[in-house]
Amino acid sequence: MTKPNPLVKNLKNINKSINSLLERNLNKLKFDNLKILASNNKFILTFVALFILFISYLLIPTFYKQGEISKQLKSEILNKFNLDFTFTQNLNYSFFPRPHFVSTESFIVKNQKKISEIGKLKIYVSLDNLFSIKNINIKEVILENANFELNFENRDFFVKLLDNNFLEANLNIKNSNIFFRDSANDVLFLNIIKNIEYYYDPNELKNILYSENEIFNTPFSLKVINYKEEKKLYTKLNFNFVKFQIENTFNYENDIKLGSAILLFNSNKSLINYKTSKNFFNFDYSNEIENKKFLYKGKFNFKPFYSFLEGYSEEINASYLFGTNSIVTELLKTEIFNNKNLDFKLIINANKLKNNRNFTNLFLQSKIQEGLIDIDDTKLEWKDNSIIRLIDTLIFVKDGKLYLDGKSKINIMNTENIYKFLLTPKNFRKNIKKIDLGFSYSFDEKVIIINDILIDGKYNQKVNKKLNNISFQGSSMQNKIYLKNVINGLLKAYAG
Repeated sequence: MTKPNPLVKNLKNINKSINSLLERNLNKLKFDNLKILASNNKFILTFVALFILFISYLLIPTFYKQGEISKQLKSEILNKFNLDFTFTQNLNYSFFPRPHFVSTESFIVKNQKKISEIGKLKIYVSLDNLFSIKNINIKEVILENANFELNFENRDFFVKLLDNNFLEANLNIKNSNIFFRDSANDVLFLNIIKNIEYYYDPNELKNILYSENEIFNTPFSLKVINYKEEKKLYTKLNFNFVKFQIENTFNYENDIKLGSAILLFNSNKSLINYKTSKNFFNFDYSNEIENKKFLYKGKFNFKPFYSFLEGYSEEINASYLFGTNSIVTELLKTEIFNNKNLDFKLIINANKLKNNRNFTNLFLQSKIQEGLIDIDDTKLEWKDNSIIRLIDTLIFVKDGKLYLDGKSKINIMNTENIYKFLLTPKNFRKNIKKIDLGFSYSFDEKVIIINDILIDGKYNQKVNKKLNNISFQGSSMQNKIYLKNVINGLLKAYAG
């Protein structure tokens, strides 16, 4: 008698197990179970039917006539935001992720003038009342890739939008630009809009404008609240990258408006009080403590345009004014001040220069006229031993870099103290009263080139020849030993 094959035996056992499993489960499939299954199918069919009906409801706006829906949406936006839109192409409709209309070419009209061209406009509508064009309810409007053309007449365009009702609908502007132009239609500056939001804040019970922008390659954020009852405007300007913040309150009740601003820079706090009208802007700027470390006063007159700023400071940080990456140097590089209509004068007095004890009593004078920028008659004392005065100066941009060219007159009051400081050998110590020289300074590369030295009114060929082999660059200007060696070398050449 042959033994059964093990493989066949295993297959039979598996088949038996499968049959047993089927019998147990089929016995459970009674009439009640069939009813539940049928009921589930009804639920599924009902869900599918409702889904199809819902999608059909969302698709209703696709059957609207272009002329009628354009007219209705234009009227609705005008009522809610006081914005007069013109659609030059048909509106496209989509219900994902929520119902909205899209215009790929439109513009805004204000006082019969086109002030903005919009690359893409999205108009989001409520799910309610899609059956009726007249009952369409706008919930949000988004502008993308828009270019706004503003000037002094409509400069408050974005602030006036706060007067609208944002309790029912929001307004958003993304990836856009503001071109601000002067009376000659020249662009004064470009403001890049990364994101602007208009919305209603339930905590403040007010409309809020919050924007993230960039101007002169400088990013900043701005928050604006309009208190209409008190006729007061609150703004908060934030330059996060330098930890600088301006919190301003502006009262616009009377013809001459009053305002005050608190400035926070790191842990330092200061205050600006100002008044303004259509024709002028006056201000004074100081720290808040009684013994003021600085005080600046200024006036900007708009018709005709001229401005004046005068200030006093116990100590001033020159790098804030003329450092490589300072706001002033960045503004100068844009050549925004190279405008023949600008007339600006600046005078600053400071007792000390921060991080440099050798220089005192700075008298900085600058002016912008006929599109030219100079710092003529700027004066600086060095250790009570000499007075340095700048003349025939010019600040200009060349190949994207900022330069200062000019001449310097140095009146020496105490040569012996200077020679002691320089450790000049006695046989090189000539009695010098006056030094005149020409110079060119690069703000970006921190390089100064000196030429055409006159000592006591006379040109010395040996001294000027030696200058051709001398470089004042970067850290070398801060190295006292290097500077002493260079100056003593020039004195040696002068002594013969």
